[in-house]
Parts: sequence; structure tokens; C-alpha cells
Amino acid sequence: MALDTDTATPEPGVRRVAPQAFGSRLLAALGRLMPAGWRVRAPAPAAESPSLLRRRRRSDRSHSPLTRRILLLNIVPVALLTLGAVYLSDYEDELIDAELASLLVQGEMVAAGIGEVAVLGGEATVNRLDADAARQLLTRLVRPTGVRARLFSETGDLLGDSDFLSEVGRIHTAPLPPPPEMPIVAEVPVMDLVSDWIARQLSRADRFPEYVERVTPSIRDYPEAASALRGFNASAVRIAIDGRLILSAAVPVQRYKQVLGALVLTRDNRAIAASLREVRYDMLTIAAAALGITVLLSLYLAGTITQPIVRLARAADEVRLARESRPEIPDLGKRGDEIGDLNDALRSMTDALWQRINTIESFAADVAHELKNPLTSLRSAIEMAARPNLDAERRDKLMIIVMDDINRLNRLISDISDASRLDAELMRGEVKAVDLHGLLADMVGHYAISTARKAGVDVEFRVAANPPFAAHGHDGRYGQVFRNVIDNALSFGPAGSRIVVELRREPRGGPFVVTIDDEGPGIPEENLESIFERFYSERPTEHFGQHSGLGLSICRQIMETYGGSIAATNRRSPDGKVLGARFTIRVPAAHARK
Repeated sequence: MALDTDTATPEPGVRRVAPQAFGSRLLAALGRLMPAGWRVRAPAPAAESPSLLRRRRRSDRSHSPLTRRILLLNIVPVALLTLGAVYLSDYEDELIDAELASLLVQGEMVAAGIGEVAVLGGEATVNRLDADAARQLLTRLVRPTGVRARLFSETGDLLGDSDFLSEVGRIHTAPLPPPPEMPIVAEVPVMDLVSDWIARQLSRADRFPEYVERVTPSIRDYPEAASALRGFNASAVRIAIDGRLILSAAVPVQRYKQVLGALVLTRDNRAIAASLREVRYDMLTIAAAALGITVLLSLYLAGTITQPIVRLARAADEVRLARESRPEIPDLGKRGDEIGDLNDALRSMTDALWQRINTIESFAADVAHELKNPLTSLRSAIEMAARPNLDAERRDKLMIIVMDDINRLNRLISDISDASRLDAELMRGEVKAVDLHGLLADMVGHYAISTARKAGVDVEFRVAANPPFAAHGHDGRYGQVFRNVIDNALSFGPAGSRIVVELRREPRGGPFVVTIDDEGPGIPEENLESIFERFYSERPTEHFGQHSGLGLSICRQIMETYGGSIAATNRRSPDGKVLGARFTIRVPAAHARK
């Protein structure tokens, strides 16, 4: 079997130009040789890239936007918990209701005692309160509880106030000082003041009427007392000038269902405020602990996310800005999460990128070398043809050489253009199910009635597999692979020989296997792999200049892109004689790629 398409073998003493040393001279030479529509241009470097890299290096993980967002999202629930601890409106209403109920119960007990003991008259006479007895009893029953009690007669007159009653029952009156503009806070802890101030700011204090302490109060100042004189229990909540809540409960004093007066019990909300303060402290302590834990966990979470991303971004910038050395992407694949998947993808992409760069550099060097050979031959022929003493016969032979070299240059440039566009077209091409049997049958039928018949070679198609024959890839590219291999076999098959194309499939749903056998001279064992290299060829001299040496290299590139493979071997007889060459092409099945 012949080797791929041909170009001249390297001349003795000719060395390959290193890609780094070749550089812009190659791009300029290719630009002059190639047509204007697809001239090679060097990419312009990004002017802002170094500053972008420096900005990323200056960025601090703790000040990253992602860290701030994570902290904000995690702190908001704790902040809401803290706000709820300060507000506690519903809990405060429950405590107020409980305190009013307690005052009503206590008032009923005191009123019942007064109604039984401090009443003048009998069952058949008009009853009235005994003022002195009522004051004395009021002092003994109410003062130990810390509640302030006021007793009003049935006419609305104030009979007694527990704050101004002595143990012997005499009333001491004194004018009240004017209310202070600021509450006295000398011995109140600062934290309590802050807590109470915040609670007052957040509470709905405007829903309560104002409490006014008068020197000589009357029943008109206490609407709940008026309700008690009508025989109903009543309660009220007012707010003092210093912000304290004054809770009051009024109950009727009666005997034999006759209302003799109204008893009003009042108490401020200091006990309630103390209870709320303790609850706030407990909740704020829990909130502070939760906040600390949340911040630490958020910073840890942000660090596990932002730090690897920053490292990957810096590594990507270093790869993008690298000129000579190859920076490495950090290996974070052991994380087992999405960042690890991103790291694996970046490492794979970087490897593919550097492989592509190396391939392009190697391709450029090979192109320069392959273009140099026909140019050197063309230059020598033209210099000899320019001699004035050269006869016409030799000049005609030199012109034939010149035309052959020009045709060879044109073929090289065309094949180089196709090879340079192949990779991009493979990436953009639509991948679909290909009817491999129909593709091979049509191709072999075409060769049987045209090209192969002219060369005196028979082409035969065999099928050793059962349908379906759906392969993964693109029919046009697979057709290019099969045509290159069959053309290669035809160029080395002697007249009267046979080329056998066989389609089979590996067991258990494996890939399709296409073998193309010829009866040519075979392939040297040391060249079974090198024939797939670019510009490699070893052909008879009568075919010199008709091939670029890129055919089999393109075939391997196409098959590897679609997940297949192509390899070459020699067919031998039992005694070891070479019967011809065999190309084995493995094509992935369509279902295997879903």
C-alpha cells in the first residue's frame, strides 16, 4: 500500500525552523502567498490585559462582592430576629392583659371586703360607706401589694388615696410637684435605658391616652371609675409623660347589689418592662451568638467559593498572557462540587488550548519547510532558464519543471487552507446520525463505474453486520475520510488488483469497523504511524508533486474529533509475505454518543 499524499522528502542538510524563531516572517510569507480572501493575520494583543490581571491580584477575598452578598443574605434573618427581640409587641400586650386581669381580681377582693365591713346601714335601710373604716381597710389591704388604690363615693367624691393614707387612717394631703421634663435615670443601668428607649421608639405608644396626675383628682379623670359606679368592671391603659404605662382597673363597691362607690387600682408597667427586658436580653444573647456563628460560617462559605474562583481567574489570565512558559491551572478537582467541575473543565480547556497552539506552531513550521522545497526548485530552474547560452530544448524542460513547481505550490496552498479550516468546521458542523451502509455503498458504486475502472482496479463492498447502521458524526466528513483512503489505495494498487471495503460492527453495541484492503506493496513497518503525520509521503517519482501529504493527517483529525480512530497495518500470507495494506477505521455508533 502506498503512503499518503506526497511531497519531496527533506533534503540533506535542511533543518526545520523552530516555531518561535520563525515568528512573524512565516505569517508575512503566507500572507503574500495565500489569496486575499483568507490571508493570515496576527491577532492584536489586548492593551488592558495587564491592568486587568493586576486588579484581580489586588482584590481581597474579604472585600469581594460575592462575600458581601453571602454575608448580607445570611445576616438578614439574624437581624430580623434581633428586631423581633426588641419589638415584642404581642408579648407586651399579653403581659398587659394579664396585669389588668390581676388588678381586677385584686380590686374585687378589696371591694368585697370594704362592702362587708365599711358600710353603714342594714338590709332594710339605705346603705352608705363608712369613710373612716373604708380608708383604714383600704390601707391595710392594698398598701402591702404595691398597688395604688383610690376610693370614690357614689357621688364621685374621692374618699381616700392609698398613697396619702397613714396607718391610723388619717389623710395627709400635699400638692404634687410639677412633672419633671426628663425622667430620673441616675441609678438605671445604661443597657436598660437603651433597651427601653428602643422599645418606646418601636412600640405603638400613640394608641394609649395620656396620663395626667392631678392634685385633686375627680371621677371625671377616670372613665373606668364612672363605669364601675354603673356596676361594671372596667380597665384602662395610659401613658405617662416619662413613657411609663399606667395600668388601672375599676370595680364597684356594693352591698346587696347596691353600688356604694368605685375602687380604682393603678400600677405602672415596671414589672412588665423588667420581664420584657429579660426576654430581650435572652433573645439578643441568642441573636448575638447566632450572628457570630453566621458571620464565621458565611466567611468560610465565601472563602470556599470566592478563593478558588479568584485563583482560577488569575490562572486563566496568566494562561492568556503567557508568551513562552506554560502556566498551570491549579488542581481543585478533588473538591467534588461544581467548582471542582469548573476546574476540570478549565484544565481540559487549557490543555486543549496549548495543544492547539503547539499544533499551530508545528503546522506553521511544516508549512514553511514544505513551501521552501518547491520554491528552491523553482528558483534554480528560473536561474538556469535565464542563461543566454541555453538551448531551446533545455529551456523547454526547465519551463516544464517551473510549471510543475507552480502547480505543486498551488496544490500545497489549497490543501493547507483546507487543513487550517478543518478544525473550525468540525466544531461548527452539525452532528447527526449517518447511514454508514448507504454512504459506503454509494461511494463504492461511484468508484466501480468511474475512477477505479480507469485505473484497472476493482472496488468491492462487503457487509458483515446487521442493521441499523446509524453512526455518530457527519456524512460529508466521513465521506472525505473514505475517499482519501480509497484514493490512496488506488494510487498504489497495480492494474488488475482489487480493493475490498468491508463494513462490520464490534459485539455488544460497539463501534462500526470499516476496513479498506488493497493489493499494493504495503507499508514499511517503521512508517505505520508516521504516515499520519502532516506532509509525510513516500511515493514513486512519477507521482511527485501531485499530493500535499495532508490526506491521512486530515483523516485522523476527523476521526478523533468524532470519537473514532484510524490505523494502518499490513496484510500477510501464512509465510509472512506482504499481501497489501489495510486501513481500519472505527466509527462510533449513534446511540453510544447520546
